[in-house]
Amino acid sequence: MARLHRLPLEALRPLLVEVPHPRTPAWRELSATSRPLSWPELFGNDRPVEIEVGSGKGMFLINAASTRPETNFLGIEIERKYALLAASRLVQRGLANVRLACTDGRWLLEYGVASESVQAIHVYFPDPWWKHRHHKRRLLTADFARHCARTLRPGGLLHFASDVAAYFEESCRLLVEAAGLQPVTMAETSDGAYLSHFERKYRLQGRTIYRGRFLKAR
Repeated sequence: MARLHRLPLEALRPLLVEVPHPRTPAWRELSATSRPLSWPELFGNDRPVEIEVGSGKGMFLINAASTRPETNFLGIEIERKYALLAASRLVQRGLANVRLACTDGRWLLEYGVASESVQAIHVYFPDPWWKHRHHKRRLLTADFARHCARTLRPGGLLHFASDVAAYFEESCRLLVEAAGLQPVTMAETSDGAYLSHFERKYRLQGRTIYRGRFLKAR
C-alpha cells in the first residue's frame, strides 16, 4: 500500500462518525445518554453493515470496501492517528461505503450498536495483554463477546484472527461459551490474502496465523 500522509481534517469529515472517546472529560455522561447509530442515516442507504473493531491503518477496510461496494463498513479505531490515516487512504480511493469511529470498540458495541443490526464483525490481531494486571485492557472479554452476539443478525458471522495460539484458543472458548456463537472454522492457516497490516508483518516474519469464524444461529 502506497505511503500517504494524513489529509486535512475537513477532507476526512464525511467519513468520520461523531462518537465520544474514552479520553474525553464527558465520557461517562455521554455514555449514559448515547443512542444506537442509525445505519440508514450514517450511510444514506439500507445496505448490510459490517464492523471491524481495531481497524488500524485501514488495510482490511480498503480491500473489503473496494471489492464489496454493496456492503457498508464501519471501522472502529481507538488511536486517533491511525483512524485519521485510514480515513485519508479511504478518501484518496473514493470509497463511499466506509465510515470510521475513533473510540473504544467495547464501548461502541455496547452503547452505539442496535441489537441484530450487523451482518458481520471483524476482529483481527487484538493485543492479548498477557499480564494479569493488564487483563482489563483486553478487547475480547465475556462482555464483549456477548455484545458481539447481541448486535449480529441471525445468520451473521464474527471473524477473528490472531498470531498467538493460546490466545486464539482462549478467545474461541469465550465466543462459544459466553456468547453462544457456533464455530464454523477454527483452523490455522498461512495462505490467502492479508487481513491487516499486522498479518502482513507477521507472515513476513514466518509466524503462523490462526483464523476462526463464528455463526449466530438463526
